[in-house]
Amino acid sequence: QPHLVESGGGSVQAGGSLRLSCAASYTTYCMGWFRQAPGKEREGVATINAYHTQRYTDSVRGRFTISKDTAKNILYLEMNDLRPDDTATYYCAAGSAVGPCLVSSEAMDTWGKGTLVTIAS
Repeated sequence: QPHLVESGGGSVQAGGSLRLSCAASYTTYCMGWFRQAPGKEREGVATINAYHTQRYTDSVRGRFTISKDTAKNILYLEMNDLRPDDTATYYCAAGSAVGPCLVSSEAMDTWGKGTLVTIAS
């Protein structure tokens, strides 16, 4: 299983932007970003598969973009027009199974430790 390390979190004003990075020891068929807000369950944000097919949860579609640099083994999440309800710890995840690469924890089998994103109103 790959080792995943997130970076890029921080505190910004609503409407601002952040780019998260996830350095992986190697990339897998399906990789994604998930988040967990205080007092809430973890939710899927976006996934990308080996063919660069992207999927997003409805609340971030059009504002967030997932991408990866396979040569450098880095997964990115570009986040624009950030809102206070985007505040959460963001986790990078990797799944080795070849399949639909849905925005679901069930598609993942390795997790990073997370990076905190705080959006001030």
